[in-house]
Amino acid sequence: MTSLTLRYVALTDVGLRRSMNQDSGYASGRLIAVADGMGGAAAGDLASAEAMNVIRQLDRELPDIDPLEALEKAVAHANHRLGELVQDDPSVEGMGTTLEAMLWDGERFATAHIGDSRAYLLRDGELTQISTDHTFVQSLVEEGKLTPEEARVHPHRSLLLRVMLGRDDNEADFDWFEGQLGDRFLLCSDGLSDMVDDATIERLLSSETIDAAASELVRTALENGGYDNVTVVIGELVEDDGEPDENLSSSDGQPQLVGAASGGPRPRTGQASGGTGKSRTRGEAKREREREPDPEELRYAPVPPSKWRWVRRLVALAVVVGAIAAGLFYAYQWTQDQYYVAASDGKVTIYRGVQADIPLVTLQRVDEVTDIELDTLPAFRAEQVEGGLEADSRANAEQIVENLRDLAVVPEPTPSPSPTPSASASADDEQGA
Repeated sequence: MTSLTLRYVALTDVGLRRSMNQDSGYASGRLIAVADGMGGAAAGDLASAEAMNVIRQLDRELPDIDPLEALEKAVAHANHRLGELVQDDPSVEGMGTTLEAMLWDGERFATAHIGDSRAYLLRDGELTQISTDHTFVQSLVEEGKLTPEEARVHPHRSLLLRVMLGRDDNEADFDWFEGQLGDRFLLCSDGLSDMVDDATIERLLSSETIDAAASELVRTALENGGYDNVTVVIGELVEDDGEPDENLSSSDGQPQLVGAASGGPRPRTGQASGGTGKSRTRGEAKREREREPDPEELRYAPVPPSKWRWVRRLVALAVVVGAIAAGLFYAYQWTQDQYYVAASDGKVTIYRGVQADIPLVTLQRVDEVTDIELDTLPAFRAEQVEGGLEADSRANAEQIVENLRDLAVVPEPTPSPSPTPSASASADDEQGA
């Protein structure tokens, strides 16, 4: 079996309309990953940088743990870290990040995906998207309501359904992917996939080297408008001959970290941040309120949890409890329309309800005690009565009782003893005397 190694390159650009880079990218011989922060002023750069700084800790030997399990734990840790940041500084509530990561174990990739950053495979010259966007328009495509071509230009194409927010209500997709010699993998933020169509990505990713492919992809995205940050991370599986290609940026074997994670996120200056920034003047505060909304906030920022969510939970709980109570009531009413014949104190008895022993609940009561003694029935019938005979109705129960009455054997009365002849003769003699 041919031993494979992963060549890599990471490249990013702030784009033509952004003032800061909220993407983070990482590439090494073990791990390639992209995170696209969101939330605009709500700290998308912080979200992507913190998530990436957790995920890149996987770039080490993992001898005692399954790679996929390690990746799942790292993603959970990164999400928890975002939750801690929001808890420490409520001013960043609403920040989040996508994540696309592939961890190479020497034989196959463990993969993680959440959001709309993408993973592409170029194999034998053919491009395939191997991730599925967690977006509103993708759900419409899957339902057959939109074509992929219509989805590319849909006004809500960047509305995310799942993203890493520091809460437990969104989960990433995890899987294994088998790589082959010559495979090229492209991980990118939507700043590339929104600006460059798949046919062009296929052509540019086929460039002579992965470094050239990365440069051409970023350049083309900028030429097509560069509305967003553009980040590409490329990995290529080649034979492990121990000789790095000196013409590639990865020849030195050093990891490549780009974007927000490489320079550190911008400092927080909100009142809740705990920072040492100066207090804002009244004019600065007014300008902050009147500033034009960042498109990133409008496109991506998930709706913060409602302060009334506990009311909705109580209402939902009340509905569930009510439904259960109604179900139990109707079930009890049903039991009271049932009858059976059994024994009570040695006599055949008609019961209303069902035979069931439930703690604190009585589901049967005596309806009529008959005059039929249990010991007057044939043995096998008596056993049946003791076990209980189900009836379809009250009338059916009465019919069962009549059938049992016909089988009952009424004992004949014992006659009084007659006087013996000798005793009678003796009595007559005494009278004659």
